[in-house]
Amino acid sequence: MRQTDDNYSLCGEALHEADRDRWLAAMFAPDAARPHLFALYAFNAEVARISDHVSQPILGDIRLQWWIDALNGERPDEVLANPTAAALLETIEEFDLPRKELLVLLEARRFDLYDDPAPDQAFLDKYCEDACSVLFALANRILGGDGAPEASAPAGRAYALTGLLRALPWHVARRRCFLPADFLARHGLTRVDLFARAKAGTVKAALAELRALARNDLDEAKQAVRDLPKPEREAFRLLALPELYLREMERRDGDPYAEPAEVAPWRRQWALWRNGF
Repeated sequence: MRQTDDNYSLCGEALHEADRDRWLAAMFAPDAARPHLFALYAFNAEVARISDHVSQPILGDIRLQWWIDALNGERPDEVLANPTAAALLETIEEFDLPRKELLVLLEARRFDLYDDPAPDQAFLDKYCEDACSVLFALANRILGGDGAPEASAPAGRAYALTGLLRALPWHVARRRCFLPADFLARHGLTRVDLFARAKAGTVKAALAELRALARNDLDEAKQAVRDLPKPEREAFRLLALPELYLREMERRDGDPYAEPAEVAPWRRQWALWRNGF
């Protein structure tokens, strides 16, 4: 087996452990595209976890800078020794992917490292687009499209916001808050209320509003995907999952600070299989 094949296999293994949903979705892709989706998604999984694995923001900045240097053609020997980086750069070359979009994703992930609040909904929307819509757009390019911005932008907002809502109890435990300050203020809430696990009823109402926003973006994305050529729609198979997670959050709409039950793997796989647009 060639070294490059080894790199893609290692990406698939890493993705299977770090982001089972994207691994499952990629398994439905055509054989020729699947290894490259593994590379893209494994890269995302690695940078998304940086904030969880560093004790100080500066250490996270150093890791992000390594990836920025790699995408800019620096550190060639180190890149070759890193299976995810090597596979990603080969994928970029093969599909002529715009590196600037990956650099945008890396810059968005700096926000994860610090305790600064999201000032408003517009900021949160841009964060979701920069950190997640980019992935839908690049996956669409790997599958033969042009990035499909009319579908990628709302898809990323819906998918990322749903993920943030699911992670709220975990973020609160770590005293982190991704909810916009103006949104909290409109509901009579502050970050301190969340960290104190206070005003549960008010928090439930606020989260219901955010779930409605996620659903609006999800509907917009699905409508746009239906207008794409069938091969390109494969990049959006993941859109089968936010509705599952949103329903599960609503079904267990009790303590907003309690971790929601996981959706069973077989249900996620069944939803992905059915979601062929």
